[in-house]
Amino acid sequence: MTDILEAGGAKLAPLIRAGEVSAQEVMRAHLDRIAAVNGDLTAVISQRDPDACLAEARAADAARAAGEPLGPLHGLPIAIKDLTATKGLRTTMGSPLYADLVPNADSPMVARIRVAGALIVGKTNTPEFGLGSHTMNPIFGATKNPWDRSRSAGGSSGGAAVALAMRMLPIADGSDQMGSLRNPAGWNNVFGFRPSWGRVANDSSFDLYAHQLSTEGPMGRSVADMALLLDVQAGYQPEAPLSHGKRDVFAPGLATDDPRAWAKGLRIGWIGDWNGGWPMEPGILETCEAALKVFASLGAEVVPLVPDHSREELWDSWTTLRHWGVAARSAPEYENPERRKLLKPEAIWEIEAGLALSAMDIHRANVQRARWHRKLLKIFESVDLLAMPSAQVWPFPIDERWPQEIAGVKMDTYHRWMECVLPTSLSGRPAVCVPAGFGPASSPGAGLPMGLQLMGAPRGDLEVLRAAAAFEAEADWTRRAPPEPA
Repeated sequence: MTDILEAGGAKLAPLIRAGEVSAQEVMRAHLDRIAAVNGDLTAVISQRDPDACLAEARAADAARAAGEPLGPLHGLPIAIKDLTATKGLRTTMGSPLYADLVPNADSPMVARIRVAGALIVGKTNTPEFGLGSHTMNPIFGATKNPWDRSRSAGGSSGGAAVALAMRMLPIADGSDQMGSLRNPAGWNNVFGFRPSWGRVANDSSFDLYAHQLSTEGPMGRSVADMALLLDVQAGYQPEAPLSHGKRDVFAPGLATDDPRAWAKGLRIGWIGDWNGGWPMEPGILETCEAALKVFASLGAEVVPLVPDHSREELWDSWTTLRHWGVAARSAPEYENPERRKLLKPEAIWEIEAGLALSAMDIHRANVQRARWHRKLLKIFESVDLLAMPSAQVWPFPIDERWPQEIAGVKMDTYHRWMECVLPTSLSGRPAVCVPAGFGPASSPGAGLPMGLQLMGAPRGDLEVLRAAAAFEAEADWTRRAPPEPA
C-alpha cells in the first residue's frame, strides 16, 4: 500500500496497463488513505460511494484483461476541483447558492479525463467561486495545511494540493487565474503548472473570446505526473476557438536519461520582490534564492532582473479585467437580493466594481496588458525563464480570511498579497511552481513550505516543464512528505 501511495500517476499508469498492479489495488489504497487522513484536512469533498469506485476499478481491470484499448490514465483515481462540472456528482463551487447542484454534463476537461480512463472518486475543496488564495467556504469549511494544521493550505486549488501532499491522490487537476495552481503547490511542497492560455480548452459554456485570465492545468508530486495529466487536458477543441496545441507531447517530451542536463545553459532572470515593490515576509526571498542555486549548480545562470515596467500598471490592468470577469459570471446572483445575501463580501466587491466599469475602462486595461506582453518579448531576448516567489507570505492562520499586512505594509484588497503571480497571469504564458524548500527557523514560516515560480516564453510549456524536471532531479526536498497525523 505504501509503495502504491508513493508512486504517483506517471509510475502507476504503466503498471496498471501491464497488469503488474490492479486498478482495484490502486483504488483501495487511495480510498483507505482518504478515509484515514481526510477527515481532519477537508481536502477531498463530495466523495462518491467507495463500493461504486471499487466496482469501476474492477471494470477497468476486466477491460485490460480483455485486451481493450486503454487510455493514458486508465485505472487512476482522481478527484476534480469543485469549480468544474462533473456529471452526476455535486459541484458546489464552494457557494451555498449551488450547494445542491448536480450537473447533467461534464465540463470539456472532465470529459477528456474520463475518456482517458481515470476514475473519479469525488471533488477537491475550493473557496467560494475560487475567489481568494485561501481554501475555505461555508459548505465544507477550510482545508488545513498538512505541514501545520493551524495554517491555510492556499488556494484556490488548495484541496487538490493537500490531497496530493498527503498521498490521497496520485494526480490532481486545478485551475489558475491569480496563482491558484501555484500558491497551493508552493505551500504544500508539490508541483503546480499553469499552461499557456489556450493550451487547455476553456469552459465553452461561457464567453468564448473575451475572458482570458483563467486556465485549467495539472498538479502532481512530480513533473512527470503533471505531464501525464496535461497530455490529456491539452488540445484544440472546436467549442473553444482560442484553444490550441497538440496532445501527447509533454510526457514523451520529458523522456531522458538525465533531466539535469536541461538546466545547462539556461539564463534565469530573478525578479525577487520587484526591487521592494512586492512586500515580502522575512525568509521568503532567502528560501527562493537558495532554491535557485540548484539551477546554478546544474550549469544555469541566474541574474537579478527588475522589469523596466510599471508594476502598478500591471495591477490596474489585472484588477479591471478581474472585476469584469467576475461580474460577467456572477452579476445575476448579485442582482437577486435574496441570492446576494449568500455571496461573500469579496465576491460582492468584485461584482460591484465590475458593474461600474465602462467599455473604455476595459479597453484601457487590455492596452496595458498588451504593453506588458511586448515588454516580456524584449526581456526574453536575454533570458529563458523569469523566477519569482509563489506567494508574498508564508501559510497564514487558517481562521484569517486573508493577510491584512505584510512587513508593515497594509493590504488594500483581499488578494494584494498574491501580486507576485500577476506577471504570468496577465501575460498568459506558461509557469510552473516548484517546491523551493522550507522556511528558516528565524522566519515566520519556520519549517513551512514555499514555492518558486518559473515563467517561460509564449507557448513554451515543454521547456518550462523540462526546467522543472531538471530542478526536481537535483532537489531532494521535493519528495518530502508532510508529517503523519498524531
